[in-house]
Amino acid sequence: MTAILISEVGPRDGLQSIDRIMPIEAKKAWIAAEAAAGVREIEVGSFVPASLLPQMADTAALVAFAGTIPGLSVAVLVPNLKGAELAIRAGARKLSIPFSMSETHSLKNVRKDHAAMVAEIGAIAARVAQEEDPPHFEVGLSTAFGCTIEGHVPEDTVIRLAEASIAAGAAEVGLSDTTGYADPAQVRRLVRKVKAAVGDARLNSLHLHNTRGLGLANALAGLEEGITTLDASLGGLGGCPFAPGASGNIVTEDLAFMLAAMGYETGIDLDALMRVRAILADALPGEPLYGFTPDAGLPLGLDRRTA
Repeated sequence: MTAILISEVGPRDGLQSIDRIMPIEAKKAWIAAEAAAGVREIEVGSFVPASLLPQMADTAALVAFAGTIPGLSVAVLVPNLKGAELAIRAGARKLSIPFSMSETHSLKNVRKDHAAMVAEIGAIAARVAQEEDPPHFEVGLSTAFGCTIEGHVPEDTVIRLAEASIAAGAAEVGLSDTTGYADPAQVRRLVRKVKAAVGDARLNSLHLHNTRGLGLANALAGLEEGITTLDASLGGLGGCPFAPGASGNIVTEDLAFMLAAMGYETGIDLDALMRVRAILADALPGEPLYGFTPDAGLPLGLDRRTA
């Protein structure tokens, strides 16, 4: 049975995309409940200035809290070297920097062109290497499948910048469908090409959105090409505040159910995962929560032990 890691990104990608600020105690309850349900990696926040994203102002405190949960990989997003310094100081075990394949989006998102981003990746990699027990450093190749500002993003650009990221010192790259433009054929093609360029072990993860209803189909296409880590957000919260129209992360509950039904090993207790939604509903009253599986319920006869 193949093991697949579902990386929960709701506390970061989900919450950064809504206006209201979730109380830290509710965030802690969310993180603890998902970990108890068997989720093994959670992106708890991002080290960006609170003036830009006040929803992320408590990230250091959440890293400290999540770090006390046995067996949980604590991940964060960092926009630059300063953010990486803060993340390392806080004790995060996985750092991910978004590197937009659309240069226009990169300038709007982190105010750096491609050359400056490669230099920033190199600086973070060098800083990570100074640690006695260095955290895992990954580059998320965002807008890899298309951009709401530029439109088409050439696959050759993605491959070239993936190679540049690894050469600069990143441990691996991940492909991100930031704007919900991907289709299964494109996912298969780009995963194959990037793996061929940087090596199988350097591309393991996909961050997909369900903006046009293709999230799970794209996830399946990635699985068929050897992807072993899939990002998802509880209740489908999230998008990208710097990419107009980019809504709809894959729903964690739907993804976990699909994988369980197909016989993949995730370690997640599906019943316990469904119950975590109540924490979000109570803390964010009126905020839309998505997902077909929570509405329909789990089917009779599903072997929950395979989850």
